[in-house]
Amino acid sequence: MTMPARPSLRGRTEEESSPEGSVPAAPDWAGPAYVVPPALHEGDRVAVLSVSGPPVAERLDEGLAVVRSWGLDPVLLDSASAAHPTFDYLAGDDELRARDIEHALTDPSYAAVLLARGGYGSQRTLEHVDWSRVVAAQPRPRHVVGFSDVTALQEGLLRHLGWSSLYGPMVATWYFQQGRAQESLQRALMAPDSVTAIELPDGFALVDGVAEGTLLGGCATLMASSIGSSTAVPAKDAIVFLEDVDEELFRLDRVFTQLRRSGYLDGIRGVVTGTFDGCGDPDLVTALLRDRFADLGVPVLAGADIGHGVPLQTLPIGRRARLDTAAARLDLL
Repeated sequence: MTMPARPSLRGRTEEESSPEGSVPAAPDWAGPAYVVPPALHEGDRVAVLSVSGPPVAERLDEGLAVVRSWGLDPVLLDSASAAHPTFDYLAGDDELRARDIEHALTDPSYAAVLLARGGYGSQRTLEHVDWSRVVAAQPRPRHVVGFSDVTALQEGLLRHLGWSSLYGPMVATWYFQQGRAQESLQRALMAPDSVTAIELPDGFALVDGVAEGTLLGGCATLMASSIGSSTAVPAKDAIVFLEDVDEELFRLDRVFTQLRRSGYLDGIRGVVTGTFDGCGDPDLVTALLRDRFADLGVPVLAGADIGHGVPLQTLPIGRRARLDTAAARLDLL
């Protein structure tokens, strides 16, 4: 049997199917129109947990004080203070972290879920999450906040629950103590209707243009390592956001190339890249971004102040948006 030629990344049409081996399709009900959770109000209870690494107690206390200053009632789950018996980079064992996130997503008393920190471990946690049990509970949508390693969980929320989430600072981190990051997250949580655009003043166009699509993405290494898993979400018709930290240039090249070769980037509408803190010479990183993304035939904006190493703005993953590279702005639709 003769296999059809693989279509080019550039200009792929809607009628062309994904190549064999690409990410599996999301459930029909979790398509591009993802559910945006409602605003939080003073007095709301929010779950605080970790699906990745163990938070530093002092940092956690500082972050909880900020949450309380917003009038919210943070509830610490076991994983926020757990330690793994062998691997000190994990917050307790995988089953504990999975049990905590299942509880936080299904308990009706929580209006939001705030991740304590990133690091590593979310992929292991997701191996043990019983999504069928979570879906069967018919939980009301709630904001889930985190970034970096939490990217994998946020994909899972899109894939299995159809929920938008917030790519923003985590409670037990330096980022949560930065004024701009605090203000951006608080508005996204408690006054989301006031957030109509995300200005990206440090952004610069690698490819000029305007595009509309659903915001997907996160930490690039997490996106690449999720491809082919039960929580991966196809990026067709999306504006893909990517950032990363502490990766050598050739490793970033490998990650971006995997996103290309896997078919993940087929049919996307645009690309926004954030920070690449600790990834080497910024000029070389920019050259790599241009090399790997400028030929996709879509607008590409680099330099967004979202990601590691900066007081990051909060990005609503799963929201529809319009990217305008000339204005260096994302308008939320």
